[in-house]
Amino acid sequence: MRSLQTMVAFAAFLIAAVLSVAAAVVAVNTIEDRSVALVEAALAEEQIDWIHVEADGLQVSLSGTAPTEATRFRAISVAGKVVDSSRITDFVTVDEGISLEAPEFLIEILQNADGISLVGLIPAETDRNQLISSLRRATNGSPVVDLLQSAQYDTPEGWDQALLFAYEALKQLERSKISVSANGVSITAITESQEARASLERRFRDRVPKGVELTLDISAPRPVLTPFALRFTLENGVGRFDACAADSPEAQARIIAAAQRAGLAQAGTCTIGLGVPSTTWARAVEASIDALATLGGGTLSIADADIVVTAQAGTDPKLYERTIAELEADLPELFSLSSQLLVAEEPSGEEGDERRDFVATLSPEGQVQLRGHVTNERIRSAVESYAIARFGRDFVYAPLSLDPEMPEGWPMRVFAGLAALAELNYGSVDVQPDQIAIKGVTGNQDTRARLAAILAEQIPAGTDVSIDVAYIETLDPTAALPSPQECVDRINAILSANKLTFDPGADSMAPGASQTLDQIAEIMRDCQDVPIEIAGHTDSQGRESMNLSLSQARAEAVLMALMSRRVLTANLTAKGYGETDPIATNDTPEGREENRRIEFTLLSADDVDGENQETAEEAAQDAEGEGTEEAQQEEANEEETADE
Repeated sequence: MRSLQTMVAFAAFLIAAVLSVAAAVVAVNTIEDRSVALVEAALAEEQIDWIHVEADGLQVSLSGTAPTEATRFRAISVAGKVVDSSRITDFVTVDEGISLEAPEFLIEILQNADGISLVGLIPAETDRNQLISSLRRATNGSPVVDLLQSAQYDTPEGWDQALLFAYEALKQLERSKISVSANGVSITAITESQEARASLERRFRDRVPKGVELTLDISAPRPVLTPFALRFTLENGVGRFDACAADSPEAQARIIAAAQRAGLAQAGTCTIGLGVPSTTWARAVEASIDALATLGGGTLSIADADIVVTAQAGTDPKLYERTIAELEADLPELFSLSSQLLVAEEPSGEEGDERRDFVATLSPEGQVQLRGHVTNERIRSAVESYAIARFGRDFVYAPLSLDPEMPEGWPMRVFAGLAALAELNYGSVDVQPDQIAIKGVTGNQDTRARLAAILAEQIPAGTDVSIDVAYIETLDPTAALPSPQECVDRINAILSANKLTFDPGADSMAPGASQTLDQIAEIMRDCQDVPIEIAGHTDSQGRESMNLSLSQARAEAVLMALMSRRVLTANLTAKGYGETDPIATNDTPEGREENRRIEFTLLSADDVDGENQETAEEAAQDAEGEGTEEAQQEEANEEETADE
């Protein structure tokens, strides 16, 4: 009986246990399902659909691949608002194929008289110390203010090339802003003249590395034009400018448009400069050109605020009077007008009349002849002295005649004619009482404008001026410059005939080098835009490292010697090669003598970039300081056996 009761009690206990476990399982499943449902609902509300939610009892597991680290953090935060964060197990990974986009790397290099400032973002891989040392060397030790930030991203393609080009450009500028990115370099600068601006623009465009976009904004002060002159001739319906000045691009456009209405034959241009007598210059010129067109032909000359209109012979007198009166009424204040109506000359019935003029001719060989009349002995002596000063004593022949009856102001016309002749490569000037004619050729495209300015300032109003001067490119000094290869060949030809030698184991040049350097400097003045390397070489005697240092010092000594001769050296790079590039055997004294040499080598754009990189590395090494006193002493002990 007792056994039966025990069995019944055990069965009841077992049933109760089973029911308890079943109730616990149901409760846990309910909690799990509810947790999963709540978390999934919260994630769906935030539109996070890439995550998988599972529950294991009270623990909630999150798994899946998040697009970014920020998205993963956001998903976990949303789940933590539904269930306690301690119950969340994070199995979420981030897609390694999707990374944060690299920022744009950009350096702004600001250069002025106080030094250099660096602002921007650079790759963390960029050697900041090397960059700063290179900039200091490029600007002769200018202080550098470093405001750069860095980011841990890969250096973009093209960054190093753009940075090296900016470094090279900085050496040739005094005040500038250079913006450097991986894709391009932007240079904003000020130069002292239009010629310097053109030279820099040409040099930068020739040397910009491939793949680097170059943007230039180089300004130069406008020239001061004295006098502010314009000369326009209209003949047979065809017009031409002998000189044209404007104070702004807008004024230039208005003047050219007026000339085109009058019959300008070829595309015209005006020199934009300072010195305009009035802000209404363009308006006065327009009205004057329109009046000349109404007259049908003649010459317009303006010097500062003085306007002279010369109507051609045969013009209707009534039309002339009416047009001049209307022009005088239309001119702005300050401008004064004088005019002349030419009268056709009647042939003289007398034969043998002596021609009263002054003629000066300049031959292609530089010989000058002065013929004609001057007023007295004092003027003749002054004219001859002036010609000798302009053209040279051995080149002037002046059999001038005296005529005290020459017109008033004749000496001034003669001197103006000589000044005009000096602007030509060769030609002639014919000065007569009522006109002056200039004929010849020039190698300067601005000669016509310069002639017009000279005559406008010195020739009396109403004088008929004719300028027939042709520009010939082969006479242009800039067009006749040697090619880059010719520059290097000419220099090396000088070195072949007169080798530069140095004192044994030193970088000081031996006596006799001065004449050779003078000849090289003369050639370099025509090769200032050509990238050239001055290479130093030694023989193999002595330690290799010491020979390398010695060859570098000697190349730099040549560079400094050229600089002392007022040669612009921005295009020159000094590099020592030591004993690494022999041209003869080092086993004989003759061969070693040949190997100890200085060579000039033409650099390509890629070579220039490479040289800049090496220079930057050397600057960093100099800044850090290399070598011990013991090593320096050892090199000093070996100098006596090195090179020589």
